[in-house]
Amino acid sequence: MKPNFATKVASLVLSLVALCLTSGTSFTAQTADAEYEAVAEEYIKSYLAARPLQGTALGLHEYDGKITDYSRLALDAELSRLRRFDDRLAKFDPSKLSPRQSIDLRILQAAVKKELFQMQDMSIFERNPMVYARAADLNIYVQRNFAPLEDRVRSLAAIESQLPNILIAARTNLNDVLPKPYVQLAIQIARGASDFLKKSLPAAITGFKDEQIRVAFQDANRRAANALSDYAGWLEREKLPKASLDFALGEEKFRRGLAQTELVDLPPQKILEIGMQQLKAEQEAFAEAAKKIDPNKPPIEVFKQIQSEHPTPENLIPDVAKDLDKIRKYVSSHHLVTIPSDVRAKVKETPQYRRAVSFASMDTPGPFEKRATEAYYYVTPTESDWPDKQKEEWLTAFNYYASDIVSIHEVYPGHYVQFLRLNSSPASKVEKIFGSYAFIEGWAHYCEKMMIDEGYGSPTDATPSEDEVKRAAKYRMAQADEALLRLCRLCASIKMHTQNMSVDEATKFFQDNCYYEEKPARQEAMRGTFDPGYLNYTLGKLQILKLRDDYKAQQGDEFSLQKFHNELLNHGMPPIRLLRELMLKDKSKWDEVL
Repeated sequence: MKPNFATKVASLVLSLVALCLTSGTSFTAQTADAEYEAVAEEYIKSYLAARPLQGTALGLHEYDGKITDYSRLALDAELSRLRRFDDRLAKFDPSKLSPRQSIDLRILQAAVKKELFQMQDMSIFERNPMVYARAADLNIYVQRNFAPLEDRVRSLAAIESQLPNILIAARTNLNDVLPKPYVQLAIQIARGASDFLKKSLPAAITGFKDEQIRVAFQDANRRAANALSDYAGWLEREKLPKASLDFALGEEKFRRGLAQTELVDLPPQKILEIGMQQLKAEQEAFAEAAKKIDPNKPPIEVFKQIQSEHPTPENLIPDVAKDLDKIRKYVSSHHLVTIPSDVRAKVKETPQYRRAVSFASMDTPGPFEKRATEAYYYVTPTESDWPDKQKEEWLTAFNYYASDIVSIHEVYPGHYVQFLRLNSSPASKVEKIFGSYAFIEGWAHYCEKMMIDEGYGSPTDATPSEDEVKRAAKYRMAQADEALLRLCRLCASIKMHTQNMSVDEATKFFQDNCYYEEKPARQEAMRGTFDPGYLNYTLGKLQILKLRDDYKAQQGDEFSLQKFHNELLNHGMPPIRLLRELMLKDKSKWDEVL
């Protein structure tokens, strides 16, 4: 039976209505996206205007020669700005945005919440004198040749001329009574920064001829160095004697900080339980590996023997470079992750001016850098005037096994590959600027375990020799040692900020559980007082492992490690909770972060 005219008309009307509804939905999403993008761009501009050093590091050189205004008026204005944008972003309905912009919105919201948490809950400008001492971190102007030397020195002079004002503002802004660990560390940092400005900075920027710029720089540099030295003295005289031991956030703030900045809404006690279980398991792995090397010695003695297997001072850089190439080839040949560029990270000695604070580090250009695009993997050598004993102690940290684990973390397939994939992806401005602590450090730490699990350092023969078995066990011990440190950070962070663990108790915890000597153990404990987020190395790693298990179950026979890693790194550096939403089809699993 043919449809009559009325039926045809009705059908046409329904089709037109459906088309209009679809077009209307699409138009609504496009309008909401455009509105959100405008707000995001406005936020980024004002965010970097208040943090120009970060803008320069990102490769946005309209911010060169500028520094943050730390006056009370400026800080109050910044807090008001953050609150306004927090409110404006909250008015967007993620379901009304396109899927991509919905994720982008929540990345930006987490970034704003992080800034608010630091200003409101951690009161960093009122309680933490280190913030002002670190305002003199001008390394970007020395590390990267993004502009002619004269221009960079001109920028340095402009910035240093403002440092005395920043340190005057510190005296006004800081509370009368401050946490003692903060004051102790701020004194060290301020004196170190003063020495850097007096000695290392002038030595690092020689070779330009403009006398006017030279005089302006020398004058600003001298004033800034003296101001930092005076600041350290003021802290020692006025703040240290009456400093308190009160640094803890408390359970409510600690939980809220994780929920807002990393989207991990779990009781700290639950995370601690998981951390303690993992700590015990890693200690057992450490001991089991030691037995394969020498069953007659305690694990710590076995590890000390491993540490004695290291390059000579002359061979350190060549050996690291050779092994780095070997690691890169392993990643590629075993199809662990696609490295989207043949541009290698160059292994170089850490510049002299950074050696006091750096063991090994990855220096990548900012995502918007167009000129100084080289990437450097810095390794700190021994100094020629050190006594032989000091050289030997330093090189133990560069034993062949631990050195490779550090290279995996920093370069392949860790931070450098993450940077390469971010740059090659269609990431938005928000995704390139704002990164999750847990994802960035969690990925690099995850890579250490993943590479050893995937056979790096292990024999390939079905019947390996005794030496090959021992070699594989040494790599496992080195990896477990790094994991133990990060697990101790997680546990100490929670215990210090929610269970009243003292710095002394935390120091002993590191000594007992990751086998550190007293001095480095205390350094780790001190860091935990002002950086509770250093639990994120392990927290991020555990989140990635959980996501991998769930993704593998979802993909079944179609799962591959390379596909998982590529997908993981294709979306910027968001909180891992958002990656679950992007990668898992089963919505009921989105909140199962651990």
